[in-house]
Amino acid sequence: MADNFEKLECWKKCFELKLFIKEKVILALPDSEKFDLRSQILRASRSATANIAEGWGRYHYKENVKFLLNARGSVAEVLDHALEAHSWNYITKENLAEIRNTTDSCIRLLNGYIKYLRKQNE
Repeated sequence: MADNFEKLECWKKCFELKLFIKEKVILALPDSEKFDLRSQILRASRSATANIAEGWGRYHYKENVKFLLNARGSVAEVLDHALEAHSWNYITKENLAEIRNTTDSCIRLLNGYIKYLRKQNE
């Protein structure tokens, strides 16, 4: 087990996703989406890393898994918002492809960590 949540590969990858959203997506969205899509996708990307950190800080494996499942849901939400942004021509297909690849990696890493924690609890 990592001695700090920042050393978890799933947190690192989700942090990478959050930075990409902030640097490449948020700036591409129109002002009319400031309180809708822009807010939603940024909050979802922040939620993923925050849930991993909060779960890591919990004492019991089951509590940690609950927060990891929430993080996985937030990552899926980021992809959903990105699909919406692309369908409205706010972001490029290249940015969508990068988001899709990164969210896939995030989910694989989260699933692996969840599996690891569940085995520790057997």
